[in-house]
Amino acid sequence: MKTIFFKSIGFYWVLVFVFVTSCKQDKIDFNAQVRPILNKNCISCHGGVKQSGGFGLVFRENALAKTINGHRGVVPGHPEKSEMISRITHKDPEMRMPLEGEPLSKGEIEILTKWIEQGAEWQEHWAYLKPQKVEVALDDLGWGVNEIDYFVSSKIKAHNLFPSNRAEAPDLVRRLYLDLIGVPPTNEQANEFINNPSDEAYESLVETLLQSPRYGEHWSSMWLDLARYADSKGYEADRSREIWQYRDWVIKAFNKDMPFDQFTIDQLAGDLLPNPTKDQYIATAFHRNTLNNGEGGTDNEEYRISSVIDRVNTTWEVWQSTTMSCVQCHSHPYDPIKHEEYYTSLAFFNNTADWDVPTEHPIYREYDSISTVELEDVKEWITKVSSKGEADKWEAFIRIQEPKLRPEDFDETFKTIHYNRAGQDYMEVNNGAYVKLGNVDLSNIDRVYINYSQHTEVKGRLLITKDSINGEVIGEAILNKSNGFENLPVKLTSGVKTADLYFQFNSKAENYSFALDGFLLVNKLPANDEASNVIYGKIDALLNAGFIRSTPIMIEKPKDFGRQTQVFDRGNWLVLGDTVQAGIPKLFNVNNRLFKNRLDLAEWLVSDDNYLTGRVIVNRFWAKLFGRGIVLTSEDFGTLGEKPTHPELLDWLALKFSNEWQWSMKTLIRNIVLSETYKQSAVISEEAKQKDPQNQWLARSPRVRLSAEQIRDQALAVSGLLSDKMYGPSVMPYQPEGVWTVVYSDDIWKTSPKEDAYRRGLYTYLRRSSPYPSFISFDSSERETCLSRRINTNTPIQALVTLNDPVYFEAAIKLAEQIDAIEGDSKLKVETAYKKVMGKRISPEKSEILLKLFEDTNAYYKIHNDEARQLVNSDDLELASLTVIMNVLMNMDEFIVKS
Repeated sequence: MKTIFFKSIGFYWVLVFVFVTSCKQDKIDFNAQVRPILNKNCISCHGGVKQSGGFGLVFRENALAKTINGHRGVVPGHPEKSEMISRITHKDPEMRMPLEGEPLSKGEIEILTKWIEQGAEWQEHWAYLKPQKVEVALDDLGWGVNEIDYFVSSKIKAHNLFPSNRAEAPDLVRRLYLDLIGVPPTNEQANEFINNPSDEAYESLVETLLQSPRYGEHWSSMWLDLARYADSKGYEADRSREIWQYRDWVIKAFNKDMPFDQFTIDQLAGDLLPNPTKDQYIATAFHRNTLNNGEGGTDNEEYRISSVIDRVNTTWEVWQSTTMSCVQCHSHPYDPIKHEEYYTSLAFFNNTADWDVPTEHPIYREYDSISTVELEDVKEWITKVSSKGEADKWEAFIRIQEPKLRPEDFDETFKTIHYNRAGQDYMEVNNGAYVKLGNVDLSNIDRVYINYSQHTEVKGRLLITKDSINGEVIGEAILNKSNGFENLPVKLTSGVKTADLYFQFNSKAENYSFALDGFLLVNKLPANDEASNVIYGKIDALLNAGFIRSTPIMIEKPKDFGRQTQVFDRGNWLVLGDTVQAGIPKLFNVNNRLFKNRLDLAEWLVSDDNYLTGRVIVNRFWAKLFGRGIVLTSEDFGTLGEKPTHPELLDWLALKFSNEWQWSMKTLIRNIVLSETYKQSAVISEEAKQKDPQNQWLARSPRVRLSAEQIRDQALAVSGLLSDKMYGPSVMPYQPEGVWTVVYSDDIWKTSPKEDAYRRGLYTYLRRSSPYPSFISFDSSERETCLSRRINTNTPIQALVTLNDPVYFEAAIKLAEQIDAIEGDSKLKVETAYKKVMGKRISPEKSEILLKLFEDTNAYYKIHNDEARQLVNSDDLELASLTVIMNVLMNMDEFIVKS
């Protein structure tokens, strides 16, 4: 029996050998043929997390290693020796893989067998491979005007489809306005193009819209979703946060077409650039949009770490469309990223000075006019005796008040209590206490500021000694009652380069105590004379001056007081493992670059060494214009993400964007909207509906519902209510009573006065726990986490909003008043209203329907006068009827959908 069995096995492998030998010339493509089989059938049990039997398929070395039973899962060149083939062909259901699943098909087994016989070569997922330059022969272009059309046309032909005709001029001009500046054209603007829809006029219009300040307002909305921008801090208390200057920075960056590489570096590491500007500091608020928990009893370190984790996940999602959050607790289930590599990324963000406290320090302060003059005097003097660069450094120190050494940086303390809870993050210092700072660089320091708060009139005395409690006294000061936390300067007289500093606190009062927040260290002024004493006096005053506004920003802690980053065992921040240094996963580090800080990370993201950023970003812009990306899963370019529908186009755009177009976002958009692909009609044929219902191959223009902000903006725009006011603090347009309930403060939703109530949706105050109701109904982001892709829904609630929300009804009344003033019959008024709202002439069928509605409504209000008066607060019955018509127009599909 044994002889017969082994003969059968031998015969089987002879057949396998014959098969793979006969097909040797057909090279198996790992990504196209093997990976889909593994992802579908094997990865759930043999991936980066779970490796049943000691066999994993995410990393090649794991697949080739010995399994628990001592056999090798994959033996390159030898399928007959590979446990993987043995198990997927096993006759015993309890041994055959996949367990409790359908057996692999004969074709799948043949592919895997042939792949192993050919050497079991691994290939990185398409997204991790270098984009290939594709030459495009525009001379042979059968349809279209540029390279984009070349790639799209090829796919259209390959799927036996035909491109659509160009959209009619009214539809095309409306589409272009909505896509480039977010609001529709006025009738005059639309008519200008409709009367001359030439290619030259179209190109001129594109340029005009790209230069419009409304362009930045519209496109920044996409970025604010990614940046999880909000006007509140989140969690239960969800208190207000003043960070609107970051939103203004984003709008301005889009409007001046800041190159995307600089746009990236400023946001991730603007504070680490040489002599950062105010704008570069404000840009770093990108990562201060994280949540902040001010609830009593919470551990600030826990929520600081939570913010750092969010920064890691957000950075990798925004720039790399990589689901790095999967790796916090274990290696990635599907992509070759190891658990430890998550924490090398975390090390980039773990050394920032921010903390989970209500004050949200560090912040960039802006002073009133009096303090600003004082600051300018300081800068002018420093520039004169040294340089503008030195003056800029002092301005940054005064405005930001960093570097600051806080309780976590103290080497040793005695008779102190550190309250690390919510708003109580300070150290209580008692009589006879001391604080030690170890190995402080004193080579260019002649003073230190103590940041303290003392509520009593009892005086305290501070002595600073070097190297020991009984060492030489190099500084002393009297601590008086303070007005909250104040900065008290203490002169130092040490002549050494480095020393251990002991801060000793004593008082004649036995029960003396005060609150200590930390110490400010700053290099000495570049001159030491009588004038410098005056300047020091101005600096001391500015460090304690009030400010009119502030923005939370990112600042790195001093190198000598940096934090150590350790791996969290299974993602638990309380269970620490190996210490790691800043770096990126091996998968992405193609040239083995060394990394030190966030600036290195930011520069790598937009370098030639990075194969993903260009693809990811052009895909985001494409998705904004076409309703879906070339890669549908904008948030995930990994092995379980969708494949690109037009991979060559994606790579062509990515290379153009990062090289020839020098990261110009406007150039990217310009090239897309100038293509014939973009200009196609949205009318769908029955054939196209059957062959390509999702419009993957772009044989027509997509019909895309407008965003929540756009729908509201458009209603205000066509009625003439929309304000052109830009920038500044967020506003509060009308919202129903009782929606916004704040339990931890007396904050209320107070409708903004005058034009502020009619500003673009971009400026609407966004409280995370209670977002603007009509926006949420239309699938806007709550901005608690990064959002790569809004998923459009279609629910009755949306119609209820646009039919009944007072914002839309007020717009309807305003528009009705304009139509009511027209001299003419009902038919003219209906047709005029339609053209004003839709930007084109009404069809006879729609005109008839709306005219009948108008007449029926008019007849109804003649009988029910009170209802008409209640609706429009007027005795004009026709105005009430017209208001109903305007309300209907603003609820029509063609109004809330871009086609």
